Amino acid sequence: MIPVTEFRQFSEQQPAFRVLKPWWDVFTDYLSVAMLMIGVFGCTLQVMQDKIICLPKRVQPAQNHSSISNVSQAVASTTPLPPPKPSPTNPVTVEMKGLKTDLDLQQYSFINQMCYERALHCSKIEHFISILGKCFDSPWTTRALSEVSGEDSEEKDNRKNNMSKSNTIQSGPEGSLVNSQSLKSIPEKFVVDKSTAGALDKKEGEQAKALFEKVKKFRLHVEEGDILYAMYVRQTVLKVIKFLIIIAYNSALVPEVQFTVDCNVDIQDMTGYKNFSCNHTMAHLFSKLSFCYLCFVSIYGLTCLYTLYWLFYRSLREYSFEYVRQETGIDDIPDVKNDFAFMLHMIDQYDPLYSKRFAVFLSEVSENKLKQLNLNNEWTPDKLRQKLQTNAHNRLELPLIMLSGLPDTVFEITELQSLKLEIIKNVMIPATIAQLDNLQELSLHQCSVKIHSAALSFLKENLKVLSVKFDDMRELPPWMYGLRNLEELYLVGSLSHDISKNITLESLRDLKSLKILSIKSNVSKIPQAVVDVSSHLQKMCIHNDGTKLVMLNNLKKMTNLTELELVHCDLERIPHAVFSLLSLQELDLKENNLKSIEEIVSFQHLRKLTVLKLWHNSITYIPEHIKKLTSLERLSFSHNKIEVLPSHLFLCNKIRYLDLSYNDIRFIPPEIGVLQSLQYFSITCNKVESLPDELYFCKKLKTLKIGKNSLSVLSPKIGNLLSLSYLDVKGNHFEILPPELGDCRALKRAGLVVEDALFETLPSDVREQMKTE
Repeated sequence: MIPVTEFRQFSEQQPAFRVLKPWWDVFTDYLSVAMLMIGVFGCTLQVMQDKIICLPKRVQPAQNHSSISNVSQAVASTTPLPPPKPSPTNPVTVEMKGLKTDLDLQQYSFINQMCYERALHCSKIEHFISILGKCFDSPWTTRALSEVSGEDSEEKDNRKNNMSKSNTIQSGPEGSLVNSQSLKSIPEKFVVDKSTAGALDKKEGEQAKALFEKVKKFRLHVEEGDILYAMYVRQTVLKVIKFLIIIAYNSALVPEVQFTVDCNVDIQDMTGYKNFSCNHTMAHLFSKLSFCYLCFVSIYGLTCLYTLYWLFYRSLREYSFEYVRQETGIDDIPDVKNDFAFMLHMIDQYDPLYSKRFAVFLSEVSENKLKQLNLNNEWTPDKLRQKLQTNAHNRLELPLIMLSGLPDTVFEITELQSLKLEIIKNVMIPATIAQLDNLQELSLHQCSVKIHSAALSFLKENLKVLSVKFDDMRELPPWMYGLRNLEELYLVGSLSHDISKNITLESLRDLKSLKILSIKSNVSKIPQAVVDVSSHLQKMCIHNDGTKLVMLNNLKKMTNLTELELVHCDLERIPHAVFSLLSLQELDLKENNLKSIEEIVSFQHLRKLTVLKLWHNSITYIPEHIKKLTSLERLSFSHNKIEVLPSHLFLCNKIRYLDLSYNDIRFIPPEIGVLQSLQYFSITCNKVESLPDELYFCKKLKTLKIGKNSLSVLSPKIGNLLSLSYLDVKGNHFEILPPELGDCRALKRAGLVVEDALFETLPSDVREQMKTE
């Protein structure tokens, strides 16, 4: 800690430091100069003008060290210490050596600055004054206040209501705020003409952004302690004690001042006189100055006493911005404490405007507005248009990932049909979204979103598809339940097991147009809220990530459901509730734990069922009851453990798509020729050794996948498949390809998956035919 007087002298030499002094403190300083009682520290003053000068200090090694190490420590000194004298514990004089870098000036300038900031607490004040001046002069201060004054009517009404509540709460019997720690009178009204505020350019925006970061770090550092406050209190107490001492001895001695004195000089032989009476020519003036001096000291003392009263009467370690919040409308300006509060109180004694403008840089709302401005400058409409792409729904989409916010320039791209936001915090959807007349789809992936009331009205009328990816149910936007024209809703998020047992969604009954609902999570039962849309819901998908779905009774109420996907739900049997869905057309039970599907006989009651996907399970056989599903057109048993294909399977003569890949099938029954509508057939990765000739009776076949089997011969009858456009034969034991492949005019080289060497066995004219488009 530095001495109080040293702190005072340093402050007097810094012009900006005078900002931190209340009027009475400045007054006492001038009185101190007039009384010649301050100013005997010239050497120290010189040091403080140069901040601090640091030189290496010799440190004696510990007695238990076997070797001597040279350690340099920066200290505030103008001359190095003398070398240590030899002693029993230190018999040898240590010669100090450092690393030679040829950067003496630079390295000691760095050391001086670091030690100044760490060793002297006055650096806090200087840093504060520097930041304060920048905040006062920053164009963002005026811009922020102008935006507050020019904000929309909805925000003004909300603030008006909040202020009326605040006044009701804080008004005491006297009807006023009597205990606020900030100034009660604010001379400057924060109403700024928006035309004079101007727009911040990119450089000014970056400077303001850096200033916000400086204020954050400074506040975090200064609010930790109250050393400046304690030092100021001690200094004031010392002034009062000094005043009392001066008054005491001067009051006693000044009346004893004499104008004449008696003098005895042994010069009688020369003058004839021995005794003399003498008068000092300046005695009268000195007497007058003495009384004048006491008057100044009295005024000085009264000022010190007032300062002491101010210190202990006011809570200077707390500072409230309540009036600033009310005047500016920036409601999130926080109150501060400790040294930070003390410095703001000192600033208020100089000019309250400094604190009020400084408060803008403590507000997160103001900071977010600045970030938004910088974001708009960075993401221009032309730059955003370069990111446009067509998504899976064939809509023109703009993906924005890991930005600091949502640029306002997005709403200038009127051709936009889909907006995808990923990992963006504190997204605010403004009313200007209404400019996007073509917007139909919105994706929010791990985003916290707030929405303007006018924007919500627009989305209620125009939004057709909403996708939300969340980490917690509380991240689901509450406004999504009111999108009355929404047709597709996709919810993706992982829930903890405790929560998933009691998963609750708010009622979806207002989603009158909802047709598709997809939930990718780890629920244990179908949410009750889904029943609210059962009358018009056409497709429901539940991807459960391996969590067992045990309660499916709500399925029975979805009588209009046409498509159902229960993926990775750890189902061991086909749920009986499915057999009640008489309108069902497509059923997908992918990645479950199905082993037996004897219940498949009940599907005969589902007259409209055309698509059945039982892939990625553990099914070992196909029951004969499959023949009763005569309406099937697409059937997938891929990635199971099937070894035998029953001939009854091919009695489902409407099948157009049949996928039996990745099983253990060895034989294809000749009854496959009955499937005259077959267009897609796959037995990839099985153990088939030969193909029946009846396969080539399926004249409509377009895709044939027989790769990774044990086939050795490809029949020339493959030339009968005139519509064949894709053929996979790779991974077999073929030695030659039949030239009849040339009769498959729709088959081109890109659609033929085969080893290059095997392709060369075809006649050259056939190869050329396949290579031509």
